[in-house]
Amino acid sequence: MTVKECYEQINGDYEGVFGRFRGDERIKKFAVKFLADGSFDSLCKTLEAADYSEAFRAAHTLKGVSQNLGFTGLYMASETLTEMLRSHPEDYVPSMLDELKAEYEKTYAAVEKLKAE
Repeated sequence: MTVKECYEQINGDYEGVFGRFRGDERIKKFAVKFLADGSFDSLCKTLEAADYSEAFRAAHTLKGVSQNLGFTGLYMASETLTEMLRSHPEDYVPSMLDELKAEYEKTYAAVEKLKAE
């Protein structure tokens, strides 16, 4: 899988990230680092523990990482949860994590395929 194919698979912003990173090798280098980022796991654990302050931090980190890497779908899903946790954490219900989890899993799988190439 090429870097461009990876971004097409996840509806990512390949052109934007290419403009910032100036080449597929650099994009791949940083995209693969996403696989080691623990913010999604931290988000899940802190939400389960109802620690909304830490959940907000984890969601905000995931939002920033996904935006910087051009992972548009993951960015949008994490932005929604981040803003809800920022302003109304008491309104959180577990089903709100479903869309984010689906985007995360899709993105993670695509980046794993990219890494294997």
